[in-house]
Amino acid sequence: MFPDVRRRRLPKLFLLVTALALPLTACGQDLGKSNFARTTVPAAAGSGQVADGPITDAAVAVDVLRTIQPCQFLTKAALGALGLGTVDDDPSPSSIAFDTCSNKVKDPGGKEIRLELEIGSTVVPRADKTTGVAGGLPLRVNKTGDTDCTVAVMTALKPDSALAVSVTYAGDPCRPGQTFAEAVVQKLHSSPEKYSTPAGTVLTADPCAMADTSAVTAVVPSAKPAASGLHSCEWKDRGPSVSVAFRPGLPPLVGDGNSKVDLGGGVTAFQKQATGGSARCKVEWQHRPWQGDDVELAQVDYQGYVGNDADPCGKAVTVAKNVVTKLPKP
Repeated sequence: MFPDVRRRRLPKLFLLVTALALPLTACGQDLGKSNFARTTVPAAAGSGQVADGPITDAAVAVDVLRTIQPCQFLTKAALGALGLGTVDDDPSPSSIAFDTCSNKVKDPGGKEIRLELEIGSTVVPRADKTTGVAGGLPLRVNKTGDTDCTVAVMTALKPDSALAVSVTYAGDPCRPGQTFAEAVVQKLHSSPEKYSTPAGTVLTADPCAMADTSAVTAVVPSAKPAASGLHSCEWKDRGPSVSVAFRPGLPPLVGDGNSKVDLGGGVTAFQKQATGGSARCKVEWQHRPWQGDDVELAQVDYQGYVGNDADPCGKAVTVAKNVVTKLPKP
């Protein structure tokens, strides 16, 4: 999207998922020979039969996951209980996403383990990376390079969605990722902490239901919605696309390419066209207060054919005017 340059934004280091366990040969190596100090990072617990058919676990239903606080799994107490090593810092919530949080651990040998959890990620390892289950949910593990691993506990299939854990570690990154993922799954099944959901919040809204088909097809013909996260949805038709997303952030301001646009109903938004000849435009506006200085932001992002789309902002505004009328009312 278009990052807010007024403060540092945390990158999405990884996908979160919960994993009960991998076979000892997961990630292409013998986990019993991982490069740990004398006190080792504990292995995840066992594997099981991968279930066929749709996932029906109520604890990972989309409407439940939308309100789960991700940082509860990465506190000093939560990570400390896993025996991965020393946790010095409090977790770092993403400043651009409701569903992502990260933290760091130092293993007994002093090497850093970086963990990031994304709840409801749609960017997950392929189905052929499935290797057992975690809490009855299919587990996919994908190691890339020597230090990076994605552990994904699948919460939905076809289309795929997961609790995605991304790990960077100069040991065996998959092993602590599995241990952490299993702990996440266990917590989800035993009174996890949730965000408050005041009247009108976009936290509980289905972004794919926040735009009428007629409004979307007016700018992207024949497009069908596909969730791109718990709080975002994309409509795409070969080339052009439009997305609706909700996120926390600072209130948008005039400047840095932003200009005001009236969406009707007393709502003022800010539109910004991408530079460099791109046929892309984002329209963003404040929906309601969030936490501290942050607010809940609604966003429509249109991307068309480069060189053949004379008015990308006009198309983004067309959809945004429809979205405003569909949002939950405070």
